[in-house]
Amino acid sequence: MDSISRREVIAGAATGFMIAKPETAFSYQANSAVTYGVIGTGGRGVYVGTHMAHVSGTKLAAICDIYPDRIDNAKTKIPGGAEARVYRDYHELLAQADIDAVLITTPVYLHPEHFEAAVAAKKHIYCEKPAGADVTGVKRLLKANAQADPKKTIQFGLQQRFSPEYLTAMEYFKTGKIGAMKMMMSYWVLGGTPPTSAPPPMTGDEKIRRWGSWMAQSGGVIVEQDCHGVDMLNWFAGENHPLSAKGTGGLRYPVVYGDQDSDHHEITYFYPHGVEGWLISVKHTAGFRDVKEQFYGSAGMLETSRVYYKLHGPIANSPYKNADDLTDSSLIERRVSKREITIDAAEAFYASIREGKPYNLAPVAANATYTSILGKMAYQLKREVTWDEMLRAG
Repeated sequence: MDSISRREVIAGAATGFMIAKPETAFSYQANSAVTYGVIGTGGRGVYVGTHMAHVSGTKLAAICDIYPDRIDNAKTKIPGGAEARVYRDYHELLAQADIDAVLITTPVYLHPEHFEAAVAAKKHIYCEKPAGADVTGVKRLLKANAQADPKKTIQFGLQQRFSPEYLTAMEYFKTGKIGAMKMMMSYWVLGGTPPTSAPPPMTGDEKIRRWGSWMAQSGGVIVEQDCHGVDMLNWFAGENHPLSAKGTGGLRYPVVYGDQDSDHHEITYFYPHGVEGWLISVKHTAGFRDVKEQFYGSAGMLETSRVYYKLHGPIANSPYKNADDLTDSSLIERRVSKREITIDAAEAFYASIREGKPYNLAPVAANATYTSILGKMAYQLKREVTWDEMLRAG
């Protein structure tokens, strides 16, 4: 089934959360290290692979990329990379019986193919988001996931779900601290100045090397980047996906390289029970950043980000100076994150493997990707698009 129900998500994915808390995740004793391989050693592969190398009880066993300079980069920068075996064909890496887990950090459009092979090889899988670049790709990934070994952990790069601050915010929502959810907002506002010239050519296929500049390879910025915030909308909507979406989007600056069709978009998602979720995304902001979510309930509001959470609500005896005083005085509680949340995600992944507590986030990643594609279709077609229409697109 392509449309994933809430029951399927709760039964088949680790959404609750279900894993050991970050501060106790490694209290157990282990006899041997969990070995892992990295498929795709570009910037993200090196970044996440390095965090994994720093997790207690892990060992980098192999790296794979089709470009020698990317392999050299990983061997130099990831701890243990110099001793890791090297492969140019990911099938060869996956065939190694001594590799327990695999990190997939390849271009987005290749995620379904590489995920499918990793499932067949019966590896624990940490795959970067999103689940694919288009509807066809996401369906392929879900079909492969249906054959996954239930004893294997399958995780995606949706780090917010592992952050102690996001988990606290979710617990507050579940226990009724903000009342019934009424409206949600995700802001992905960030970026430097718009490019004015194409980058110099690279050795190899430009659409693989610089896949993020191309719609077919990346899915567009709404799929490749904004899916983080979209996933939070789905999560706080009770693991429901929207029924439809409408919105606007387009280009403020000319594209000098690639074929991205939007550097800004505003999408309204319509969820069950009358809940709306808004995605506000702006790129090329001259360095300004505003990346966060806000969840408006009948009794309070939660604000989350990668570096903090806030709980807001009515506070008695908060007089205003005058009718035009818009200073906020509703803050009840705030907590700042202690570290980069990708570390929390990496530790959770290996804790689940070593403790024998597997979970599967593929349905969650698929819904986040589908929801992002739904928003893209809405701004491209300039009309409201339903979930079922989106599914028929691939």
